[in-house]
Amino acid sequence: MEQTPQDALGDKQPQRPQQPNVSAVAAATAASSLSVRPAPERNDSFLPPHLRSTITDVPVTPDITQDTYNPGTSDPENGPEGYFSRRATDHAIAASPAPDATRQRGQSFESKIAVGAQEGKEWLKRLGLAAMGRRESMSDIRAISPDLALSGNIISATFNIPHSLKYRKGADWELTPRRGQSALFDSFSYLSSDEAPWNHTVVAWTGEIETPPDAQSPPSTPPTTTVHLSALNHLSKPVPIDGDTAPPTPPLVDGLWIPRDDMLRLENQLSHNKRIKTVPVWLADDFDGHEDGVRLKDQARWRRYAEHDLYTLFHYKQHEPTDGRAERVQWADYYRMNQKFANKILEIYKPGDIVIVHDYNLLLLPGMLRQRAPHMYISFYLHSPFPSSEFLRCLPRRKEVLEGVLGANLVGFQSYSYARHFASCCTRVLGFPSDTAGVDAYGARVEVGVFPIGIDATKVASIAYQDSVTKNVQELKKKFAGKKIIVGRDRLDSVRGVAQKLMAFERFLELYPEWREKVVLIQVTSPTSIDEKGDPENKIASRVNELIMKINGMYGSLGFTPVQHYPQYISQDEYFALLRTADIGLITSVRDGMNTTSLEYILCQRQSAGPLILSEFSGTAGSLKDAIHINPWDLTGVAEQINNALTMPEEKRQEMEQNLLAHVTSKNVQYWIAGFLRRLVSVLGSRKDVVATPLLDRSEMLRKYRAAKKRLFMFDYDGTLTPIVREPSAAVPSERVITTLKALASDPKNAVWIISGRDQEFLAQHLGHITELGFSAEHGSFMRQPGETEWENLVEKFDMGWQEEVHKVFQEYTDKVPGSFVERKRCALTWHYRLADPEQGLHMSRECQKELETTVARKWDVEVMPGKANLEVRPTFINKGEIVKRLVTTYNAELKAQDKEKLGFVICMGDDFTDEDMFRALNGASAPSDGSAEIEAENTFTVTVGASTKVTLARWHLLEPEDVIECTALLAGVSGTPGGGMLSIGEVNLAVVSSVEDHIPEKL
Repeated sequence: MEQTPQDALGDKQPQRPQQPNVSAVAAATAASSLSVRPAPERNDSFLPPHLRSTITDVPVTPDITQDTYNPGTSDPENGPEGYFSRRATDHAIAASPAPDATRQRGQSFESKIAVGAQEGKEWLKRLGLAAMGRRESMSDIRAISPDLALSGNIISATFNIPHSLKYRKGADWELTPRRGQSALFDSFSYLSSDEAPWNHTVVAWTGEIETPPDAQSPPSTPPTTTVHLSALNHLSKPVPIDGDTAPPTPPLVDGLWIPRDDMLRLENQLSHNKRIKTVPVWLADDFDGHEDGVRLKDQARWRRYAEHDLYTLFHYKQHEPTDGRAERVQWADYYRMNQKFANKILEIYKPGDIVIVHDYNLLLLPGMLRQRAPHMYISFYLHSPFPSSEFLRCLPRRKEVLEGVLGANLVGFQSYSYARHFASCCTRVLGFPSDTAGVDAYGARVEVGVFPIGIDATKVASIAYQDSVTKNVQELKKKFAGKKIIVGRDRLDSVRGVAQKLMAFERFLELYPEWREKVVLIQVTSPTSIDEKGDPENKIASRVNELIMKINGMYGSLGFTPVQHYPQYISQDEYFALLRTADIGLITSVRDGMNTTSLEYILCQRQSAGPLILSEFSGTAGSLKDAIHINPWDLTGVAEQINNALTMPEEKRQEMEQNLLAHVTSKNVQYWIAGFLRRLVSVLGSRKDVVATPLLDRSEMLRKYRAAKKRLFMFDYDGTLTPIVREPSAAVPSERVITTLKALASDPKNAVWIISGRDQEFLAQHLGHITELGFSAEHGSFMRQPGETEWENLVEKFDMGWQEEVHKVFQEYTDKVPGSFVERKRCALTWHYRLADPEQGLHMSRECQKELETTVARKWDVEVMPGKANLEVRPTFINKGEIVKRLVTTYNAELKAQDKEKLGFVICMGDDFTDEDMFRALNGASAPSDGSAEIEAENTFTVTVGASTKVTLARWHLLEPEDVIECTALLAGVSGTPGGGMLSIGEVNLAVVSSVEDHIPEKL
């Protein structure tokens, strides 16, 4: 038990000759197993259900044999296609690299690294050739997706650029590698290299820019300025002449001023960077940015919402409720930041480019890009966990976050559970149909996939075995000679499980006293960028220090300290030396997205084969199935697994290491990004003709509204201004609807019309007191001009004899369907079945529609129109579209007579099939692009409200009537509560106003 794996393996052999001995042992073991066939060491019953052959090898589909489940059993030429062959051949671009290529018997470590890297490179190269025809021809892409027309450019949007910046006025910027996100930056580096077939550009924020203190040439030389230096003694401040009155204080100049020349110098440096071409995003308020430079104030503000609200919630932590003032400002900054990213991407975007958006800082970006470029190829990848719907519903802006992500064609996650949670949230929060493969949203399909990220195995292996690292390894072994070493390296925040690790180690020493003074835990904790000071439960640093003092005081001695804690950044050489020296790698995350430490540990253990103990809550747990999985909340269970790892036989450790090593070297970062791009191209190719209806761009709407001199509003009533209710008479407008419509109609620049299927009495009763409103009742049969009380009958000369025949048919179905009833209007008849059994009502409505279309509709000039839980018959020549045409023509004629410009802003909102006539009419009126159209297309907003799956003629989409009122209130300047003021404006509208004005209004 005293002997360590390093003593047994490391000192008696050089690094390279080790592999033949291992393969010889493996070959001997395999041969003996074939001849004697003893029972396996690990009984099948100890495995989880999904790994037990007694469960997984049993076919459960009728008439499907076990061979059908095996890949390769179907022969397209000689036999029938396999049951699962469609999923296996998802797209004919390139074959996927498999771990088998790096799992050959007797294969050396260097061979695994080389083969894994080459597999990823070749796969990505084949993908590029097939998708773009670069270097060869376009034949492959034409065969797969002839109309896709990929340009070969990839734009990656991530929050931080890959460099930390230091600024000196007039000098070149100092660029140093940014800590963290190594796997992501390695994927950028690969896509930007000559080995990849793509042209790659990164769009990212500059991050907080540092300004190093002035360098002093000779000793004691004073700095050129003391503006940025604080006083050494508070008593040295000026003493007022008048003891009672303080002298006037000059205003402080806040922030870092960067001249235009220096901004261009940085942009030039980043664009010509040999590793990654980057386009920086400068984040500042409008009045802080001028043509001659930019002033950066409170640079950390742009990350606050993402880190305070999103990061914590995504990791299953919820803050205490507050008055919401800070959150309103933080959300506005978050919204504006995503808008600025969208602006920058659109500056460099060309049709056919692929845009990949990364992580929770840019959740709104896919939706914003889709609003402004509906045909853009967009994918989104979340590097953090995604919570269940119970947790996401705690987020006030949950709807906006989900709607933003759904602007992508493909959404990728680290593990299956995160993908399932996302799809479930889209259904439970937004009401969108979903399954495990995707979400139906805005008339299109958003695919959801699982893409576990990898690391650059070639790069890590070359760094980890440098001479400088080996020297540190020797020093560590000498320092801890005779001791088993457990290594942990985590950020010091509450989700990394450092406290749980320490408590489990304490439990281990308690349960296994024979290991005391023979095992040491080396824990490195780097500072976190996440601010958790506001939550008393998150004083993790104090808790960690208390646990360390307790363990060292109880189980340590003058000559031995069981926990070696290093709360600091360590160098790259020191980090890899720790991983190589360790006997156990211990990761106890309580919630984690991607943990590259586990993958790097596996590469560093190719000689020692130290076991990896990994939390089942880590995002890499699903990929590293051969690691020892633990529940960090089960302290006794973790302690037992530590003991098992320390006593594990050499053969078993080598087998575990070889399996894990095969995975890490084959599923590397090249494999990850290639697989993600491959799936995206597959999705785009299968749905190239489908265009989603984007979410209404409120910022653009507000800009157009403010610029227009004459505006026309047209609203449907049911399902648009008020929600659909079971009893039609109960759909009365709320006080907020009335207040908003009054404010909107009171502006002389606005003409506001309600175009509804309701009769005149209902509209006059509930909205008639707003004299500035215009009305169209019964789908255009009656009109009432603003300021008037009389209704104009547009169908008085039409023969209404068809109504008796229709009423007779409707009455027959009313008798058959309990809860249904007939609504008689002057020019239409409607059969409602909202109160009936839903399935029976829908079935009988289809039967009734068929009967009417084959009888009454052939005799009379009427049309049968299915609605939301109703069926309506009306004259063919009367519809909402005709009313829209009349209104546009009339108002433009009046403006022309006054020598004024034509309508500068037109918005039309509706929710059902009858409103498509309005959208069709407006699309026709704005069709000519030569200036002769009645209205300009860019000034026309057609908005459908409600179901996400319907195909519509509208250009924009809103989810529910509440969103309609919020948008209308935004334009009318109506606050959310009585008393008004900017403080009462909703968070979403405040963010929109801040985005348009490019600063947050001062009166909050």
